[in-house]
Amino acid sequence: MAAMKLAFMAIVPGSDAEKDRTTITTDFVELITQLVPDRDTAVKKAQQLADEGCAAIELCGGFGHLGTARVVEAVAGKTSVGVVRFDLHPVLGGKSGDEVF
Repeated sequence: MAAMKLAFMAIVPGSDAEKDRTTITTDFVELITQLVPDRDTAVKKAQQLADEGCAAIELCGGFGHLGTARVVEAVAGKTSVGVVRFDLHPVLGGKSGDEVF
C-alpha cells in the first residue's frame, strides 16, 4: 500500500513558495510542508497539492477565517482541508490572520 499523501501549509510573509517546500516520507505517510507568502499563492499551491493527490491539507492558524475559506473553496471536491486555530496568533503579534493578510 502506498503512503497517504498529506500537506501542512503555513502562511509566512517573505517565503518563497517555489523553494520553501519539504517532504517527509514514512511507510504510512508522505507529509509535505509548504510555506506560502500570501493567500493568493496559498490558493494556487493548495490546488497544486490537491492535483498531486493530497488526501488532506492542514492550514496554519495564520490563515484566519477568510483565508481558510478561500483555500476550501479552491479545492472543494478534491481534498479535505483542516485548520489549526489561533484566533489571536502569537507569531502575528497577537492579531488574527484576517487582520494581517
